[in-house]
Amino acid sequence: MSLAGKKIFITGGSRGIGLAIAIRAAKDGAMIAIAAKTSEPNPKLPGTIHTAASEITAAGGAALAIQCDLRDENQISAAVDQAAKEFGGIDILINNASAINLTPTLQTPAKRFDLMFDVNVRGTFLTSQAVLPHLQESAKAGRNPHILTLSPPLSMKAKWFRNHVAYTMAKYGMSMCVLGMAEEFKREKIAVNALWPRTAIDTAALAMIPGVDTAACRTPEILADAAYIILNRESASCSGNFFVDDEVLASAGITDLEKYSVVPGTTDFLLDFFLD
Repeated sequence: MSLAGKKIFITGGSRGIGLAIAIRAAKDGAMIAIAAKTSEPNPKLPGTIHTAASEITAAGGAALAIQCDLRDENQISAAVDQAAKEFGGIDILINNASAINLTPTLQTPAKRFDLMFDVNVRGTFLTSQAVLPHLQESAKAGRNPHILTLSPPLSMKAKWFRNHVAYTMAKYGMSMCVLGMAEEFKREKIAVNALWPRTAIDTAALAMIPGVDTAACRTPEILADAAYIILNRESASCSGNFFVDDEVLASAGITDLEKYSVVPGTTDFLLDFFLD
């Protein structure tokens, strides 16, 4: 397996899961555009598009840092055009950017609702829309094009909605993009899949949620390794799936997940949402 020479566009990759996926691809020599909002250091959230680019370069890849607010369709279009021009196309899109607000209905302000739908649903749709013409060209060239979205399996069980209905709808909106686009572009051999963690992942965003014990989490690298396996699969036959990280690793013979534990020896992990 190798992603050498692949041209990758990642949203929200200045830290956490997106950055981990980028670094894993960079080790093969991939070319990676980081399209994220943070260009200046933030005392509450470590990492910027520039520090991410430095880490990608240090890992062996080529990096392009692009400041992009996914709420602005013009910025999305410009970012995709810039990456395609710089790299000579795009082979892979990682829809990683996401906004989270775990509040019940009466405690969800309109601005938080709008942010989640603007970034999660609208951002995923418009970024995919902008990148797809390049993926069509990638397919024609036999370069195994993929869209991978960090979103959960779809389920209409009420328990996934009752505590944070707005957030669930926003994440499921991302998953619905996967469901529809996988079928829409199947004949063009463009893979469209989703990936979700079995356990909570230790990220800066999760650490900002009150009461979350990140010691009971796994590291972003488990998703990076799972994404790597998926992106190396044949796009013509691997599409429309809602993958879970540990199941993907198991399919590749990786069952010892100890190295992904934030605290070595942990057996009782904090389970993520949306999985029974």
